[in-house]
Amino acid sequence: MGESVSTLSYGSWPSPVDAALAAAHDGRPDDVAFVGDEVWWTAPRPTEGGRRTLVRRHPDGTEEPVLPAPWNVRSRVIEYGGRPWGAVQTDSGPLVVFVNFADQRLYAFTPGGGEPRPLTPLSTVGGGLRWIEPDPYPERGEVWCVLEEFTGEGPTDLRRVPVAVPLDGSAAGDRGAVRELAPERHRFVTGPRLSPDGHRAAWLAWDHPRMPWDGTELIVAEVGPEGTFQDARTLAGGPEESVAQADWAPDGTLLHVSDRTGWWNLYRDGQPLCAREEEFGGPLWKLGQRWFAPLDSGLIAVLHGRGAAVLGILDPETGEVVDAAGPWTEFAPALAAHGERVVAVGASAHSGFEVVELDARTGRARVIGAPHEDATDPAYYPQPQIRTFQGPDGRDIHAHLYPPHNPGCRAPDGELPPYVIWAHGGPTSRAPLVLDLEIAYFTSRGIGVAEVNYGGSSGHGREYRNRLREQWGVVDVEDCAAVAVALAEEGTADPERLAVRGGSAGGWTSAASLAGTDVYACGTILYPILDLTGWGTGETHDFESQYLESLIGPYAEVPDRYTERSPAQHAESVTAPFLLLQGLDDVICPPVQCERFLERMAGRGVPHAYLTFEGEGHGFRRAETMVRALEAELSLYAQTFGLTPPGVPTLELSR
Repeated sequence: MGESVSTLSYGSWPSPVDAALAAAHDGRPDDVAFVGDEVWWTAPRPTEGGRRTLVRRHPDGTEEPVLPAPWNVRSRVIEYGGRPWGAVQTDSGPLVVFVNFADQRLYAFTPGGGEPRPLTPLSTVGGGLRWIEPDPYPERGEVWCVLEEFTGEGPTDLRRVPVAVPLDGSAAGDRGAVRELAPERHRFVTGPRLSPDGHRAAWLAWDHPRMPWDGTELIVAEVGPEGTFQDARTLAGGPEESVAQADWAPDGTLLHVSDRTGWWNLYRDGQPLCAREEEFGGPLWKLGQRWFAPLDSGLIAVLHGRGAAVLGILDPETGEVVDAAGPWTEFAPALAAHGERVVAVGASAHSGFEVVELDARTGRARVIGAPHEDATDPAYYPQPQIRTFQGPDGRDIHAHLYPPHNPGCRAPDGELPPYVIWAHGGPTSRAPLVLDLEIAYFTSRGIGVAEVNYGGSSGHGREYRNRLREQWGVVDVEDCAAVAVALAEEGTADPERLAVRGGSAGGWTSAASLAGTDVYACGTILYPILDLTGWGTGETHDFESQYLESLIGPYAEVPDRYTERSPAQHAESVTAPFLLLQGLDDVICPPVQCERFLERMAGRGVPHAYLTFEGEGHGFRRAETMVRALEAELSLYAQTFGLTPPGVPTLELSR
């Protein structure tokens, strides 16, 4: 006999997807690369203090973490980091260079050859010395990378420059032994890429107030006899042209991705290879992200698409792209190639991110690392829908809809489900359509989720991204509200049980939505921006310190706009219950923003809770934090919507 289906109200369905399960599967493999014929990558360890380790795949297919706790392979350059390790195969085995998160020093080691040894010194000035995109060159006796060096105590007192660090450890106690490869010309630089003949180097650079998705420059220089960069010149890019990646092909031609046509497309020595209204690149939030990888045959592995990014092989002579066959519908910007082998990090709506290898000669793709394993019965996974809604002025709004879903439960006839509108961070980013057990945590209990890729999101061309220029706090709020209202009007969601939720820039959108609309019954706000004036005048890190110049407008010209749009300035307009979650080590959206907001909420009688977490920065990485945050969020919805989820601790709300 088949199992019976229980009739229970939305939000009260029992589910095997608990908060601990969701937390244990948070994060994804990243920073994939070949070391000789082997594939290595970094991997999350949420149950080990949220650290990232380095994983090695042996020729027999077995995986081995090569750095035990407490080593944490992660850089803080531009605070979002990027590729924190590099390696080459030598006669004595792999030579690995990596950044350790705790002290931000570069370390070198050979697996089985003893403890990692430091290559760089510590500094007591400001945030110290930080390093990223290390590329070891044993024949030169150096590792090339980017140095971020604080020159004072303020968050913007720093410089960035490409450097060469001695591999012999002579710079471990001597900053003077670090050789600068080029003069400091730009505020931001990516790691230099050396041409196959060793005679030229290429890198990206940009300056305030631009963000890298607004405008970057592709710079090429000659490598002089002493190993310094000479005759640097700009080959592409500018204030309104974003070059997202550059790399050399094996034949010495230079490849780069530019959005000069309004779409990030691929170019070879300045000539377009596949002119399409698709994205072959994305916003450079982390240094070292890779959307393409040249192969020895002359073909190029690419990520491309509108919205989702899929893996394909581009023939630059014909412009034809052949996509990899397989279940993966979304790939992270982490590609590497060796000969005709390509490794990538792919996922789908029914599987988490895993390491995928594609043989460009045969077209065969297979999982070779971090394989997805169903943490529970996949019958409880969300069943997403790709939707396009109409916003103000008839503009399109892209969204992913995750209706309530549980194979063992149904709701009483006539009952409409509660829905939570998720606003992604960035805001120049997007929500990928992949299996997320945090979403399953809610949908399997009878709470719907709608991820909104509001105007300003990436993946849909520069015009779509530019919708948010000087309109942050307007377009994002309007688009999320339009999706919520549309779901209610079409009978998908209960109009009285709508919530909004987001972290970082999504936390801003959530707070601004509670302050500026009456659509939502409650909201969850994670590590948010709440006060634009403070955030734009010294309360955040250097990378985003002038982001608001484009999102809001030049502060010197429109200071009142910064006040008008800030939720912290409109606390009296917030009447719906809310949950505020904050990491106490967050230097991007510091706790002072939350504290200022709560001071203005004091005595107003609005039910709320403020949970802080020691040791957490911008974005939660520790399993115990994620469990507490998820359970608190569900309790907020339960109390606001009148739900009875079994086994969830009650969140105490203050007034």
